[in-house]
This record gives sequence, structure tokens and C-alpha cells, in this order.
Amino acid sequence: MHILKVFKSTLYYSIFSVSLFLVACKTSEEITTSQSASTEVSQELENALLWKITGNELSSPSYLYGTIHLITGEDYFLPEGTLGAFDQSKNIVFEIDMSLMSDLSSQMAMLKDIFMKDNLTLKDLLDEEKYSLVSNHFSKMGMPMFMLERMKPLFLSVFASGDLDLGGLQSGTMKSYEMEFYEMASLTNKPVAGLETVEYQLSMFDSIPYSVQADILVQAIQSSDEGSDQFRMMIDMYKSQDITGMIKMISDEDSGMKGYEDLLVDQRNKNWISVMDEMMKDGPVFFAVGAGHLAGDNGVIKLLRKAGYDVIAVKQASDIPKIF
Repeated sequence: MHILKVFKSTLYYSIFSVSLFLVACKTSEEITTSQSASTEVSQELENALLWKITGNELSSPSYLYGTIHLITGEDYFLPEGTLGAFDQSKNIVFEIDMSLMSDLSSQMAMLKDIFMKDNLTLKDLLDEEKYSLVSNHFSKMGMPMFMLERMKPLFLSVFASGDLDLGGLQSGTMKSYEMEFYEMASLTNKPVAGLETVEYQLSMFDSIPYSVQADILVQAIQSSDEGSDQFRMMIDMYKSQDITGMIKMISDEDSGMKGYEDLLVDQRNKNWISVMDEMMKDGPVFFAVGAGHLAGDNGVIKLLRKAGYDVIAVKQASDIPKIF
């Protein structure tokens, strides 16, 4: 595979897949425990991926949809009402502006940010045994280490599971909700935008010590090599629309990212509310963000409610009023 193609694929998956990885790196036992614990608060928020936003003198509803950044093609689905909410929205807004993902100049500018600073390499962060584990794992995936040595380990962690097929988006075996919605927006000439910049998302990787990232990478590979079915369990949770369960999995004590949830999830959610507020004043918006951002005390749903909005789960197509 050409090096530029690998870099571009890594960039795309990594930008959108931090929350996906946080869930997928768990053991089956940890996931089962998290699911059981989540049932205690399952009534706190309904199991739903699509939510209607009204109130605060909005002239028309906006919508919030929880995505999973990668899903197998056969499991891809849209809950009832999603297409109607999309059609009745003036603008489509993602975590970042998806149009940048198809712009070559933007892609090339982003590539520099996937590398560690100070010419550090994985060999500087791992002992010989762990480095060999990482090297052998990626070689088997057709990704030789000379291409990956200086990449930030958290980027590489996204690829630790063999379930994440690099060519899956092209072949159709994998789908991205963001890409599907972006294509729908392009076909219907709906403007797209982002809640934050690519530069901001990429800067988060520099806030987590490279040594911690390297440990997470090793943990993810060891979990993958044990042949566990975490990815399948995560998809099943997504298909059941259990957003409370998903956020509990991300914040679990043993997720490998304990202590960084505020950086990766909570603070970003808080930043988004004022941006969403301004966007919704201009007309109905369809917001598509990772499902891991929806639930929890610092989740987007509760933060919007604290800001004075009514946020209600959409259960059927009739919940979507036609405004044009």
C-alpha cells in the first residue's frame, strides 16, 4: 500500500475513532461488567440515537444524532425518523468539517500532526519485547514499522484490532456514519460545518504523554491478539441505542484512558454547546457526533438541557415536524 494512502487512512480513522477505541480496547469481562452497571441508570436517559432539540425561542427544531465512527456494512442502520430529521434540517454539522476529509491540500497539512515531536520513535518508548510485539502485529496487517515509527501511538491504537479494515470504507465491508451523512448532504446541497477544528482534535493527542499512549497501544494489541470479540459487543450496544452504556464503558476505571475523559470527551462537549446555540439560531441543524458524547452528566444532552433546551428522544417518524 502506498505510504500516502496509509497516512491518509490513518488520519481519517484516528481523527474520528478515539471514542471507538476507548470502548473496543476492553476485555469481554470488563464490557459485561459495564453493561450490568449501566442498567442501574438506564432509565436516566432513553435508549435512543436521535434526539430533537427545541425551546430557547428556536423557530424550528434541530436534531442530535449519535454516530459510531466505524461499523460493519451489514450492521449499518438508521433509526426511524433519522432521514426525516436530516431532510428537515438546513445545515449538517459534524465534530469537524467533513469537507476537509476530501480536500487534498487540507489532508496534506494535517499529516504533519500525526507524528511525535522531538523525533521520538516507538523504540524510544517501548522495551525490546513490547516493541517486537507491536512490530509483528502491524507487519501481519501489511503495515511495516518503518512507516509507523514516529506516529503518535494513540493513532496506531485505532488500528490495533483486526476488525478495523483499512480498505473497508472503499469495499463497503465497513461504513462511517459521518461519511454517509456527508454524502447525503452533498447530494442534497446542504451546507456542512464542524463544531471544532481538525487542529484542535489533533492537539489532544499531544496532551496525553507519549509513554501513556505507548502503553495503551500495547494493551490494545494484546487484547486484539487474545481474539476477544469486543468490537462485536460494542456494535451490539450501539444497535440497541444504549448511549448510557456506551459512556460508562468509555469512563470505566480500566479503560486505559482514566484521567483523560475530561480532555477527550467532557471539555469538548462543554465547548460545543455555545457553538450549537449559535448555529441553531440560523435554522434547523442536524448534528452528528459520536454516540459517546451524548449521555452522562457532562454529555451533550444534559448540557443542552442545562442551557434551557428541551431535548427529547425521537422514537418514530411522526416525531419529526415538516417545516419545508
